[in-house]
Amino acid sequence: MPMRRPDRYRLSARFYDLISAERPVYRAGRMAAIDLLALRAGHRVLDIGSGTGLNFPHLQRRIGPTGSITAVDASPQMLRQAQRRTDSAGWHNVRLIGADATTMQSAALQAGVGFDAVIATYTLSLMPDWRQAIRLMMGVARPGGRIAVVDMQKPVGRATFLTPLARLACRLGGSDIDAHPWTAIASSLTDVQEISLRGGHIQVRVGSIPG
Repeated sequence: MPMRRPDRYRLSARFYDLISAERPVYRAGRMAAIDLLALRAGHRVLDIGSGTGLNFPHLQRRIGPTGSITAVDASPQMLRQAQRRTDSAGWHNVRLIGADATTMQSAALQAGVGFDAVIATYTLSLMPDWRQAIRLMMGVARPGGRIAVVDMQKPVGRATFLTPLARLACRLGGSDIDAHPWTAIASSLTDVQEISLRGGHIQVRVGSIPG
């Protein structure tokens, strides 16, 4: 159950990877989105709401040492864990930025404008103004760059009986299960690809910036 509100991590950030149901539930969404990004060696990636860096290993396997990851998160505690992950792996191509993606300006990314890919996994539904974060994502990607959004909704179909559990998980993590932030990118991107996982609870959208 993804949890990224900064005020919640003073004690939990160190154990986040263990308590977040990453392997049994949420890893599948990350993997699907990163596969659809079609990254190549040397690509520059912006990771919005990067948390402890759970996306990093999957991204690194595709972009290699000649690529780069710029990671933005509002929680110092989560960024500290991301730094430990980065140091432990010996990655020298990761840049960590402590900032709120709904209020930071594109200029704060300095030379970062022109990313080949921008990804937000399980984080937009935590933001009261997630639309502003999406505008930032669109504004810093190069023409033809890829945008990926992974987030949560109530399960559907045969999995509807799991809705109370999904609601509880999102409530504990501070996510709005009814936000559906992926719906905002469909009209702005081209070649949008959709994947629904875990009974519809996980929604993946990936598309390209026009031009």
